[in-house]
Amino acid sequence: MAEYDYDLFVIGAGSGGTRAARVSASYGAKVAVAEEYRVGGTCVIRGCVPKKLLVYGSHFSEELEDGKNFGWTWENAKFDWTKLRDHVLKDVDRLNNAYTDTLKNHGVEIILERAELAGPHEIKLAGGKTVTAKYILIAVGAWPAVADFPGSGLMSTSNEMFHLEALPESIIIAGGGYIANEFAGIFNGLGSDVTVVNRSDIILRGYDESVRDRLIQISLAKGISYKFNCTFDRIEKRDDGALDVYMDGKKDPVRTDIVLAATGRRPKVDNLGLEKAGVATNDKNAIIVDDYSRTNVENIYAVGDVTNRVQLTPIAIREGQAFADTVFGDNPRTVDYDNIPSAVFSQPPIASVGLTESEARKQYGNIKIYSSDFRAMRNVFADRAERSLYKMIVEHPTEKILGLHMIGPDAPEILQAAAVAVKAGLTKQAFDDTVALHPSMSEELVLLK
Repeated sequence: MAEYDYDLFVIGAGSGGTRAARVSASYGAKVAVAEEYRVGGTCVIRGCVPKKLLVYGSHFSEELEDGKNFGWTWENAKFDWTKLRDHVLKDVDRLNNAYTDTLKNHGVEIILERAELAGPHEIKLAGGKTVTAKYILIAVGAWPAVADFPGSGLMSTSNEMFHLEALPESIIIAGGGYIANEFAGIFNGLGSDVTVVNRSDIILRGYDESVRDRLIQISLAKGISYKFNCTFDRIEKRDDGALDVYMDGKKDPVRTDIVLAATGRRPKVDNLGLEKAGVATNDKNAIIVDDYSRTNVENIYAVGDVTNRVQLTPIAIREGQAFADTVFGDNPRTVDYDNIPSAVFSQPPIASVGLTESEARKQYGNIKIYSSDFRAMRNVFADRAERSLYKMIVEHPTEKILGLHMIGPDAPEILQAAAVAVKAGLTKQAFDDTVALHPSMSEELVLLK
């Protein structure tokens, strides 16, 4: 008889958990995964994938308008929210089934129940059954954080945005991070009146100041409103279902259909039984792990957003892979967190890798900035004033590239390849020596002055 029911029990079937389970099973481990909702996790079910599809959908309002200068006309063009919503949810179903099939094809047992720790080697399932495992991996992700003030329970979160019965005529978005700015662009593009309310005067903290400022300029031109250094007092619901939002001590409320809380995400450790197994957390309730994703309990590991290291899907996947290689593949591995490329699918999108200008000045002192501020050819022809900005930060005098920051159409698609150069430690000379691909927006990267 085996000492444990499983070699590995994974709590959470998101990006990190499914990768760890699949690879561990391929190494011969007996693996089970418990998921309380749907296989695929935040990114696939209620995050970046369905949100990117909404971004695509929201682009067509400008595409239709820009098409006039390209010789196109559309009669009686109209938007149907329910058609887009239902098609997005259908694709989520497809991905949920694909992730499920992948796990099953690798011999992973899927348990569609909530699971919590009952001890260092014990897991209690919602149905009442308790199972044991030699190793336990916690990969439950994070959950939207909602501020506590009168009426805050009336706020929606990003989880609900994909299931709205109707497109809101107006929406107030609380927050200044990537979720807030992405949904601002989505609903503005779909025709809603959008107001972004931020408690500070900085959006997208951690991104380069130049691209942040450019996004605000463009967003304002698109009709998105901003309220900076603004706080919520209370929210009240009207008889007709609309919301009255009181802010900054003002007597008169602002009426809106939806208030979206987009003020960050917190590790989803509530009622997970961490204390029963002795797993330690930090002051932000994130599970504390070492470089190999191991907690203070020798046989319990954690990957992904629940550790609050870097809340990005590709990082969770790499952490899950490294865990499986280390524990079951006899190949100890860690994840390199330097020069991680990231994107904000705002409108236009932002893409970034490496140090911002302020970070580079603090770390290196002597730096040099190369940039290109231009209108994409398509925007010129469409008579759209929107300008792109590409920015390269290099160490002086070596010219080693320290950071690349971009805002403009298709910026994330362009930056992915350029991020390889930053990761490899190349200098600007390598870009200068590369022939431009003309006519394209990407050629601006090798023409920076």
